[in-house]
Amino acid sequence: MGEKVSLEQVNILNQEVDPNASLEELFTYLLEKDLGTVVFSTSLGQEDQVLTHFIATKKLPIEIFTLDTGRFFQETYDVLASTKNKYKVAIKAYAPNHQDLAELVSAKGPNSFYESVENRKECCGIRKIEPLKRALKGKNVWITGLRKSQSQNRAELHLFSYDENFDIIKFNPLIHWSLDEITTYLNHHNVPQNVLHAKGYVSIGCAPCTRAIEPGEDIRAGRWWWESSKKECGLHTTKS
Repeated sequence: MGEKVSLEQVNILNQEVDPNASLEELFTYLLEKDLGTVVFSTSLGQEDQVLTHFIATKKLPIEIFTLDTGRFFQETYDVLASTKNKYKVAIKAYAPNHQDLAELVSAKGPNSFYESVENRKECCGIRKIEPLKRALKGKNVWITGLRKSQSQNRAELHLFSYDENFDIIKFNPLIHWSLDEITTYLNHHNVPQNVLHAKGYVSIGCAPCTRAIEPGEDIRAGRWWWESSKKECGLHTTKS
């Protein structure tokens, strides 16, 4: 597709395939289009575990990576270990730049993200955005586990979208899946899951920034729970 992605190209991709098709059909379409190097980023959450299971068991030519912020729950690291062991698949970890992280903690302390939205975004930028830039450098398609029902900010998702921040095509094969469909798939295939999900942690990020949600709360309410923002860190600010 060339070095520069266009919205017109992304629109054509969306017109050619039914987003409600099976995972098998969607991934077949993606790989047959030969768009270039395809990578999948996993946060080890439920949606991403569905995709890791599918990619690994189908032995698809897709690199899997994760952004290890250094502040995961131990339970999340346990999922990473059990997933790699079960599927015998490589999951490359990208860590924050050590110097940037050291300077942040030295200047503002280890918990500056609680003090303001700006500080929180600064921490996310160092621990997540900069490593993601390295992970996506030279890549053509970025697979995500985003779903429309996860938050209002994701309600307008398409199967294919263009992320102008990283100049890359995003492929979102689970956009129409419900949380019930996700958990049914995981249980049916005996996919490793974070034990925190059973304790009310639906969306799991860094340990200091995640809490369990109460009945009736939005599924993203537990992320950056002290804020009243759109509950995004900057990884997914897609334009489609």
